[in-house]
Amino acid sequence: MKILALLQEDAAQPIADIARKVGLSVTPCWRRIQKLQEDGVIRARVALLDGPKIGFAMSVFVAIKTDQHNAHWLAEFATRISKRREVVEFYRMSGEVDYLLRVVVSDIAAYDRFYKELISEVKLTDVSSSFAMEEIKYTTALPLATEPQT
Repeated sequence: MKILALLQEDAAQPIADIARKVGLSVTPCWRRIQKLQEDGVIRARVALLDGPKIGFAMSVFVAIKTDQHNAHWLAEFATRISKRREVVEFYRMSGEVDYLLRVVVSDIAAYDRFYKELISEVKLTDVSSSFAMEEIKYTTALPLATEPQT
């Protein structure tokens, strides 16, 4: 867990630093990281970009309702949504909303294009969009029981 916490903090830090912080030598630490990757615990190591600094200043949360609740429709819908680069998160929900998307775009016009393409491609009952006014907290780190020792 300590290794995972440190990698969530900074996946680019040298293995020697991680090993020192968790009290291991480099080789056993590297093996544990490799095992975590092989087991799928570590899904990927990526760079997190600052969206507004590169032209993606708008996050839109899109709540979707449908009267289609069959495997064929879901498979087609999931395939279409998963291909859309603007969609950075996609969930099947319980409750009033069937699906929730987080869409990242440059501006309202870009979202409007996305919306028009979405409703032309897939039969939906209701689409409701909420625009994030301010990002107060954003993290990709899971709340592990152990905190990294720095």
